[in-house]
Amino acid sequence: MNKSELIDAMAADAGISKGAAKKALESFIGNVGDALNQGKRVSLVGFGSWSVTNRAAREGRNPQTGATIQIAAKNVVKFKPGAELDGAVNK
Repeated sequence: MNKSELIDAMAADAGISKGAAKKALESFIGNVGDALNQGKRVSLVGFGSWSVTNRAAREGRNPQTGATIQIAAKNVVKFKPGAELDGAVNK
């Protein structure tokens, strides 16, 4: 499912216009991103939670040349599914 298909499904389920569903989805994505950028954890009970962790710098290899390269440290977003979502996927 891509973003436009999700917007269509949200609009149909909620009985709202596609424009309103698009605004709601964009607001959700923006607010989750802002919270994670501030170092906060976002949790939706039953669905899952997002958090930010730091991945340390490390050494890697270029697969074409075999040369050693330095991979910079960065923040990464992690998602842990909630019990309801996990149960729905693993019936």
